Amino acid sequence: MAGEDQEKTEEPTSKKIEDARQEGNVPKSQDAAAVVTLIVAITLLLFLLGFMGERVANLYRYYQSFIGVEFDLRIIQAIMMKSIFEVLIILAPIVLSIMVAGIIGNVMQFGFIFTTKPIMPNLSKINPLKGLKNLFSLKKLIESVKIILKVGVVFTIAFIVLLQFVKELPKVELYSLAAQMVWLRDKALILAAIVIIAFLIIAILDVFLVRFQYFQGLKMSKQEIKDEYKQMEGDPQVKGRIRRLQMEAARRRMVQDVAGADVVITNPTHYAVALRYDTTKENAPRVVAKGVDFLALRIKEMAYKHNVIVYENPPLARQLYKDCDLDQLIPRELFKAVSEVFKFVYQANKKKFLKS
Repeated sequence: MAGEDQEKTEEPTSKKIEDARQEGNVPKSQDAAAVVTLIVAITLLLFLLGFMGERVANLYRYYQSFIGVEFDLRIIQAIMMKSIFEVLIILAPIVLSIMVAGIIGNVMQFGFIFTTKPIMPNLSKINPLKGLKNLFSLKKLIESVKIILKVGVVFTIAFIVLLQFVKELPKVELYSLAAQMVWLRDKALILAAIVIIAFLIIAILDVFLVRFQYFQGLKMSKQEIKDEYKQMEGDPQVKGRIRRLQMEAARRRMVQDVAGADVVITNPTHYAVALRYDTTKENAPRVVAKGVDFLALRIKEMAYKHNVIVYENPPLARQLYKDCDLDQLIPRELFKAVSEVFKFVYQANKKKFLKS
């Protein structure tokens, strides 16, 4: 196809990005989700260490209560049920928290999205030739290099830290058992913190790399952008939405133009037409705003706000609204009626000037 043959040099449009999102194609960094999960898991483990130790101790005491007891099927079943229950109680908070953390880690990257398209059957996904091509693609190569670098960095850091710990072992051998456990806990926390920081740096870099690759993959050719524009232009819903937005923008500009009008002629409630007369440039007043009902009310409000004279003349207001287009000069046949209005405006402005 022409769009595929051309070089994809253009940034993806918002529609292209939204279409990709609806298909489940989003910039997703596995490392970012993993580091959030790791932080939550380790933090929770530290908080629950006492609780977990207590449950394990209770289970140990429960086992001790059967010392010297003759085992039968009922006792074995009871021990197994108790063991399974205690293990579930210990692991449930951690497992649930890891699941929630995994979801949060993904939602933080691309927001909440629900789509079934990625799991729908697709014959192109089982094409062996395409699969072989993907296996040796640049993306797969980058992923492989990333994995090797991550493992290498983490193992190197862990090795250096553990080497420092090993140097302290001769001194630690002289500690009491309780002191040794405290030392072991502190060193484990230090190692965990260093590994988390390393993973966090890797995850931040990975997020930027994934987003760069994602938007590179969505780039479009000039022909694709033209085709998309034509498609959107022909869509009745899109055309209707564009028309509504244009009308709303025009109304807002029109109401704002009332501030520069000389007079607003009203019905007084249903019609309002704002006129501006620049005698140095034009030979007739110009319609700068007009509206009925709610829009007429907005025009009047804007007139009062900016001290524009509001003049009640129902027949003239209706005639101006009917015969005059927006931003056009009034027709010759309305000159006489409108001139009477402007006489009133000039007199009112003169009185206001003399009072000031």
